[in-house]
Amino acid sequence: MIKKSITPLLMGAMLLSVLLSACAPAMFGGVIGTAMVASDRRTSGAQVDDEAIEIRGASAMRENFGSITHINITGYNRQVLLTGEVANDQQRLQAEQLVSKLPNVRSIVNELAVGPASTLGERSNDAIITARVKAAMVDSEDVFANVYKVVTERGTVYLMGRVTQREAQRATEVARSVGGVKRVVRVFEYLTEDELRAMQPKKSGVDLNASSTPAPAPVTSGAPASGAAPAANSGVVVGKPIK
Repeated sequence: MIKKSITPLLMGAMLLSVLLSACAPAMFGGVIGTAMVASDRRTSGAQVDDEAIEIRGASAMRENFGSITHINITGYNRQVLLTGEVANDQQRLQAEQLVSKLPNVRSIVNELAVGPASTLGERSNDAIITARVKAAMVDSEDVFANVYKVVTERGTVYLMGRVTQREAQRATEVARSVGGVKRVVRVFEYLTEDELRAMQPKKSGVDLNASSTPAPAPVTSGAPASGAAPAANSGVVVGKPIK
């Protein structure tokens, strides 16, 4: 159950983290990434690769497009999410091709929109939404917030992570409850409950992943690998890898 109030201090700290990470991924990514290794379900090698993909990808975008486009590159377990705006379909495809040539890229989900670049005000609002979603996850008693990566673009929230169907459903519910969220796109890599149990450390014979509440109903939109379409008016979209 999500608590009604979110600590203002926590909210402010998360917003500052989002804004700083957007401006200086090279400086802050390594520090934050190192601290999160223990609770991240990626291997340490995958985390290093993801950071390198984001840095190299951003450099490739600057070299090929300069400041005429707004392209965000987010890596999780060597899967890359492209968000932002480009001038035309040719640039959209070109950006995808540039990322596909980077080392260690396993798949790409291209969510680039064709149209004018978002304004500074819109990007600031997206940063606030991301901070609110993260804070809501932390405030929730049954969500492991550290296993999710949250990206917001034009009010659309993208959720990345290695999770079970149960965890995906719960995280989606939390994200959709946040004010300002227009829709939620899931770009998850799914684990079985047995795989998750095997990954989690145990203390005094108690499974730290065990939940005291019943698992919610299965996600109606299905896993990305199935290619099933989301339920009508669900507000949830499943991102489909391109490569």
